[in-house]
Amino acid sequence: MGLPPGTLVIDTSNYYPQRDGRIDAIEEGQVESLWVAEQLGRPVAKAWNAISADSFASESKPAGSPERIAIPVAADSQDNRNLAMALVEDTGLDAFDAGSLADSWRQQPGTPCYCTDLTRREMPGALAAAEAARSPKRRDLSFAAVMERLSGSGETNPDAAYMVRLSRAMFM
Repeated sequence: MGLPPGTLVIDTSNYYPQRDGRIDAIEEGQVESLWVAEQLGRPVAKAWNAISADSFASESKPAGSPERIAIPVAADSQDNRNLAMALVEDTGLDAFDAGSLADSWRQQPGTPCYCTDLTRREMPGALAAAEAARSPKRRDLSFAAVMERLSGSGETNPDAAYMVRLSRAMFM
């Protein structure tokens, strides 16, 4: 690749076994971003994974806006977390320090902060309320609901309002 070994990778992805195929290590409990860091052999920050593409494209607001959407950011070093948080802020979203990669499961699909368009004020409670054992089940139910909605509709992605309503109903 030609990049220095310490180059930070921002992991914006989410594991969906229905789409990605089964990854045994994740199915057995390894945190997704720790698996990604292991595969890449580079430091990783987890960010932008907990917002739908539609919300990301349309919901940015100036800093200080009271209803600005917050994005959890996790990384193992404070410097990497600060870099990723600065980039999130540059996209018109509030960066929220979500701790280490080991805690990044709290921002994965099926958790209260995933695609629920929460504010900085709401984010701590959502991260704290995440339940590791229930998250994969909720992720899979949500995936099935989205696939059923898209079936035969010609749409490729549900709009932000639908995703927020579905995610809040299923994950919070």
